[in-house]
Amino acid sequence: MATLSRRQRFPFPEIPEWFESFPARFGMPTPGDVSAMRIEDYTEGDRYVMRAELPGVAPDDIDVLISEGMLTVKAERTERDVEKNRSEIRYGSLSRSVTLPPGADEDDVRADYTDGMLTVSVGLGQKKAEAKRIEVKHGA
Repeated sequence: MATLSRRQRFPFPEIPEWFESFPARFGMPTPGDVSAMRIEDYTEGDRYVMRAELPGVAPDDIDVLISEGMLTVKAERTERDVEKNRSEIRYGSLSRSVTLPPGADEDDVRADYTDGMLTVSVGLGQKKAEAKRIEVKHGA
């Protein structure tokens, strides 16, 4: 009779989680707890798009701010008051900021939250003019 055994892929599965929370374990600040909010960004046509994973966050608990070339997403994941045997879910405030590309139109911003995924798109207006060399003439 053949016996099947399931082999663990990583001998110590908790080690990656330990390194992920390394700064917090030693009281070091974690700027916006970057590990808690994973993002991706890209350009699609004439728009800059940033997507953020925010599962378990209510839409009313998400703030999208844009100012001086920075796009900031802030969110709050609240913990339900139930007795737990185990919890690997992170609760509390989350924040992430990204620098907008040149030419971003801060007045043309759209945000949508569907199935735990926040999508923010910013229009890309005219590209800023590149630096030009100006001829210096000798005074007359």
